[in-house]
Amino acid sequence: MITKLKKIQYNSPVILTFTFLALASYLLGYLTNGTLTSFLFSNYRTSFLDPLQYVRLFSYVLGHANWAHFSGNFIIILITGPMLEEKYGSKVLVRLILVTAFATGIIHIIFSGNALLGASGIVYMFIILSSFTNAEKGKIPLTLIIVFFVFVGREIFGGAFSQDNISQLAHIIGGSFGALFAFKIKH
Repeated sequence: MITKLKKIQYNSPVILTFTFLALASYLLGYLTNGTLTSFLFSNYRTSFLDPLQYVRLFSYVLGHANWAHFSGNFIIILITGPMLEEKYGSKVLVRLILVTAFATGIIHIIFSGNALLGASGIVYMFIILSSFTNAEKGKIPLTLIIVFFVFVGREIFGGAFSQDNISQLAHIIGGSFGALFAFKIKH
């Protein structure tokens, strides 16, 4: 006897679209040996007369250096994102992603000479924002405070004492925007 399979639930269109766009961007970068990733999916300091600079202020969140970078970011996005999309709605979540990407991209250009690549600023925004989802109105949840200091504090410490290709600045900005959105949206 054949049993019927349950239908797959498609309940997070923004998160799934974001994931598939980033996966396609990663694969295109892989197939072009990183050329397309550098050209279109990396945000770096260049002339604002270059029209692609305006695209890269957002598209860098789709590009990733390697599979570990992509999977590390999108595991967290796929875990926290559907809950956030259900709570705040698709339109609000798109705005939060775009505002965080833009602000992180601009601040990174101003303060860093390195290229910015990946969705980790969005990841940190999601982590901080998700720690606030069950808070009562007018109250600051202890989980928000702990998560903020653990995740953002680690990035401040890492930025001061490590020399790597990780943008701790993007993580700090993303986490800060997550906290800002948590208070702005709830109150």
